[in-house]
Amino acid sequence: MRTTAWWVLAALVVAVGVILVFLVPWAATPPRSEQLAALGTLPADKVARAREFHTALRPGSYGALLLGLALSVVLGLTPLGARLLGLLPAHWLARGVLGGLVLVTLGQLLTLPVAAWQETILRRYGLSTRDWGSWALDVLKGYLLGALLTAVALAAFYALVRYAPRWWWAFGAAGAALVVVVLSFALPVLVEPVFNTFTPMQKSSLRDSLMALAERDGVPVRDVLVADASRRTRAVNAYVSGLGPTRRIVVYDTLLTEAPPEEVASVVAHELGHAKDNDVLLGTVVGALGAAAGVVGLYLLGGWTGLLRRAGVESVTEPRALALLFAVAAVVGLVSGPFQNLVSRQVEARADRHALALTGDPATFEAMQRRLALVNLGDPDPPVVEYLLFASHPSAVERMAVARTWKKRR
Repeated sequence: MRTTAWWVLAALVVAVGVILVFLVPWAATPPRSEQLAALGTLPADKVARAREFHTALRPGSYGALLLGLALSVVLGLTPLGARLLGLLPAHWLARGVLGGLVLVTLGQLLTLPVAAWQETILRRYGLSTRDWGSWALDVLKGYLLGALLTAVALAAFYALVRYAPRWWWAFGAAGAALVVVVLSFALPVLVEPVFNTFTPMQKSSLRDSLMALAERDGVPVRDVLVADASRRTRAVNAYVSGLGPTRRIVVYDTLLTEAPPEEVASVVAHELGHAKDNDVLLGTVVGALGAAAGVVGLYLLGGWTGLLRRAGVESVTEPRALALLFAVAAVVGLVSGPFQNLVSRQVEARADRHALALTGDPATFEAMQRRLALVNLGDPDPPVVEYLLFASHPSAVERMAVARTWKKRR
């Protein structure tokens, strides 16, 4: 059985590798000289303010990361977590589901003061428009959504373990992959409205131009919606959400007030690039294969007796081992994060090139990237280490340099 699992895991890893090698648009970053030239066009005082903002946020960001990791490691890699979960009802389903909720709640409570502190910084720099009641409601919504998904996943996992003790890993891998695919379709429709209100954009020349842009790009969209982001933030953004029949262009109301129509179209052209190149589908497939590999890896991890002994459990499938599973997931997420961000940056860079080709307007593209950086208080040229570890998008100066390079080549 374990030999079969190893072969399945190897096949999944190879499949992910092939997809990343041949479908991810690996390309070199624009010349550093162009990036520095772009940086020189930004107001020095606003660049300094953005860097002050990130310096103020940095202790909280690292602090929350370390606190969450420390909690996972302390509970999962010592018998403490097994003892804590052993206090819950002995029924396999109750202990499994309640144990997950306990761990999620502990993590939320531990990092809640850091989140509140960061909210004060967002207000000090004028990005957050929420009062404390709205902030608390958003935190509660996020917690309840995470708790619900955790509870459902754990109930399914322990049911498989109980009723298919030999093949739970195979059924679980297939189920995890299916869940990723379903959520890719369902999240835009079911989850996004929990945090924002979406209203159809009124008939206007801008709406017509955005729909025409999508039609010219060969990307069918259902509608153009406006999100009431201003109730939470002054940051600007837009995106294309959903797959197939659920796809729609979503524009922040803040973007409509901050940017002229041609810059709004430039942002939407970037987002259409993701749809045109099936980036959501690419992410869904990679995520599904990764989820399946994670379940198979979990099964194989169950043969590591030294790890089980350290956690004070006899099997990874017993509910008392849930803290160990959370710890493994935390460590894997931390280690794999930089590579995931590298892939994300390449995909985002391709969407930038798509926007330039679609609009043929590098000046507007550069102006929009300048506006995004200044209004959202993004560091236009972040420190190298933080960029490599945490940046999911190219830096603002990289994106501006891409526009300049694109213009020169044409």
